[in-house]
Amino acid sequence: MPYVRMKGFQIFRDRHGKLRCYHRKSRAAVDLHKYPIGSAGFLAECARIAGLLTTADGSRPGTLGALILAYRSSPAFRDLALRTRRDYQRCFDYLHPIADTPLVRFDRPLIVRIRDKATEKHQRRFANYVRAVLSILFTWGLERGYIENNPAQGVRDIRRPRGTPRANRPWSDTERYAVLEAASWALKVPIALAMFAGLREGDALTIAPGAYNGHQLDFVTGKTDQRICWPVLSALKHILDGAPRHNAATLAANSHGQSWTDSGFRGSWRKLRIRLEQQGKIGPGLTIHGLRHTVATILREDGFDERTIAEVLGQKTDSMARHYSRDADLSRKMGAVAERLQQAENERRSKLVKPAPKIVKP
Repeated sequence: MPYVRMKGFQIFRDRHGKLRCYHRKSRAAVDLHKYPIGSAGFLAECARIAGLLTTADGSRPGTLGALILAYRSSPAFRDLALRTRRDYQRCFDYLHPIADTPLVRFDRPLIVRIRDKATEKHQRRFANYVRAVLSILFTWGLERGYIENNPAQGVRDIRRPRGTPRANRPWSDTERYAVLEAASWALKVPIALAMFAGLREGDALTIAPGAYNGHQLDFVTGKTDQRICWPVLSALKHILDGAPRHNAATLAANSHGQSWTDSGFRGSWRKLRIRLEQQGKIGPGLTIHGLRHTVATILREDGFDERTIAEVLGQKTDSMARHYSRDADLSRKMGAVAERLQQAENERRSKLVKPAPKIVKP
């Protein structure tokens, strides 16, 4: 072997006597079979790997941080709803300590370790969200040549432990009326929009006053970009028409007559929820997003199909309607189905039973 010394690289023989070469900082390996030591290809490959960790703006090319920076600057990220961008950014902030990791080091076992570590620090739901965001990020990078594969593809979410309550459960009728009765007007309007029209929290806080004409809501959802034309139920109309007037740019306004901020609304809702829990008027686990599950559950129990439920909620796919309505009590529907089945069974039996032969008297 020719004597070669490359700054930042470790060249050695392993315990089997095979020659190895690694970049010390990133631990990226040089394929010595493809690029023999001392060859022009070897020098070029070492220069390429070293170049991944040098840049003027601090975002090193070929690393996770550089891929995140490129994605955040792209229309794919900018076109997302504001709430979604904020959720993605929480994941990017969590991944910041490993931003210098070269993309070549990412494989499925590493994604699993990242997911499991996130579970230890921030619980199962956040860990699964980090895995999903990484998969979206790598898919975007794969299509643009930043990475050769999506290492997050095929990595499963961590399943909800058996026996633990589901997040965003539907509200009972008693809980719905108790919250509306106790809520201030500022809280009552966005809660009612979620309760009687199935709006997401983000849409309930940002929908414009012009979206309500006194009879129906007509707006485009922020997350899925779906147009919703929803006739306003009498209970919702009573609340919208009776709410104090204001000059905010949104239909819902806080107690100062200004548009709600996400943190302001959540803080006020949290205080009301805790107070009602302590008074025994509601059970634990109520969320505003649970009201979308409530609307879907009511529709499913009343016999509406998944496509209709998806259109009401502004969902593009029927699978999400199935997800939102999974807690529906279908006993009434199954009773009707069983009755129809019994009728069909009786009809089939009547055709199989032969009439008794007639006795002819001599």
